[in-house]
Amino acid sequence: MTEGNIIVFEDASLPLQKQKHPIPALKPGEILVKNLYTTICGSDLHTFCGLRKEQTPTVLGHEIVGRIVALDKNHPQIDNAGKPLAIGDLVTWAVFCSSPQTAWLVKGMPQKADNLFKYGHAQVTTNDAFHGGLSDYCILKAHTCLLKIPESIPLPIAATLNCAIATVAGAIRLAGNLSGKNVLITGLGLLGNVTAALCQTLGAKNIIAVDIDSKRLTQAEAFGANFCYSSTEPQLLASLLKHQIDTVFDMSGHPDAVELGIASLAIGGTAVWAGAVFKTRPIAIDAEQVIRKLITIKGLHNYNFDDLQYALNFITANHQRFPFDTVVAKEFSLDQTQEAFQYALEHKPLRVGIRIGEA
Repeated sequence: MTEGNIIVFEDASLPLQKQKHPIPALKPGEILVKNLYTTICGSDLHTFCGLRKEQTPTVLGHEIVGRIVALDKNHPQIDNAGKPLAIGDLVTWAVFCSSPQTAWLVKGMPQKADNLFKYGHAQVTTNDAFHGGLSDYCILKAHTCLLKIPESIPLPIAATLNCAIATVAGAIRLAGNLSGKNVLITGLGLLGNVTAALCQTLGAKNIIAVDIDSKRLTQAEAFGANFCYSSTEPQLLASLLKHQIDTVFDMSGHPDAVELGIASLAIGGTAVWAGAVFKTRPIAIDAEQVIRKLITIKGLHNYNFDDLQYALNFITANHQRFPFDTVVAKEFSLDQTQEAFQYALEHKPLRVGIRIGEA
């Protein structure tokens, strides 16, 4: 094991390229992981299409699950939950890492620490190429938050833990107690469906889903939504206002959806925004109504370490309760990554999977 394959993204105008790179010796505190499965996230698609800019060349893919191949002797040899780590363990890890910084940890925002490194978003260099999911291996840098995963969780589900599901866990944390609440979710991609499932387990009274895609609304019902509306429905706002919505989660990032959510909230309501991670037009909000209705607006980007643990606990307990086995619509091999991206763009499934190795 002296080298491995990586799939390199250079520019939206160029096809992906397969390259071989030597695997460098581990630095203090690092871990070498054999990637087993990667799912293509929405942000990967945005980069692939040129809507999002990254330093290139890069290896895309950050929703990853893999097995430990080697641990540097200086690594503490435990995961973030204190469980011992060993070669062969199935693991996932946070999409970001940095040296521990007390100020950001106290704020509960380690994802905003200084000098942050992000897996699946970094530039390929001669000595640092294995840091994305679309490759044979990933080298986890020192201080990366990682968690052992139960063998009972299927790889396509486990791969989504460290982005989609952990992000939703963070949004749920910001929303506060949802028991007995009426919840609106705008945008029923994977984030929206996971939000519906989590709200269901947390005792939400009603879960209302809004999306432009009728297929996604049908999926949302299976994940716990009990009222579904097309975003093109006439008098949509009037229908939503009847629900006396306490909490709205926007997982779409679309300005129209964000504005609809704010307008739909009842007095004392809370809006949590997690979908707008790319540039859009400025949104229009009636500030007077925000004040008079005592509306709270919260934003989430990525998640913290507790959110990742919460996501793992949720999936461990509920991956068979909800149809998470249907999230990945089609699988491809690492050599078929270009085809996988094209399929994702054409068919717009919740996720497309890249199977890199067997469990």
